[in-house]
Amino acid sequence: MEWNGINRGQVLRSINTLNCWETSAHPLESVSFSHFVLRSNAGETMAWSESVDTVLSNKEGLAAFRTFLKSEFSEENVEFWLACEDFKKTKSSSKIALKAQKIYSDFIQADAPKEINIDFHTKNDISQNISEPTLCCFDAAQSSIYCLMAKDSFPRFLRSEVYKELVKKHQDRNQKRWLPFL
Repeated sequence: MEWNGINRGQVLRSINTLNCWETSAHPLESVSFSHFVLRSNAGETMAWSESVDTVLSNKEGLAAFRTFLKSEFSEENVEFWLACEDFKKTKSSSKIALKAQKIYSDFIQADAPKEINIDFHTKNDISQNISEPTLCCFDAAQSSIYCLMAKDSFPRFLRSEVYKELVKKHQDRNQKRWLPFL
């Protein structure tokens, strides 16, 4: 099954190899989503709560999640995950090297502008192999970041005023459709 060009099976297989950890959450109170154009229906918005996969596979869900992560100063996580998904679709070997170097310089190397938080061994493995990249050279880092989003950022997103506001907007919009005389 594919979502917006993302192969769900591939993602789940690579994630399944990791043991995602749980962390404590902190509340986010002050982000507004009033500028979002609502194209999803209320059922789709409610379905986002099922899993981070559901959010990542929905255009509006992804936009909402990205905005939330930006408010937490951690949007580099979803940007890295998306860059890796795009990278895995690369066919040309010359483009593989260029894209790999771009991902490395943007997200992996020390003091990268969007440096992600990954363990030393994963970072070291990528650094040692970046001169001859393969389509799976970022898999361990991508899986680690996915687990971080799934177990930490995503639950906070669902508890945030951002998500609650979107759900309420959808519910209000659906109610107005059924009661046009109000």
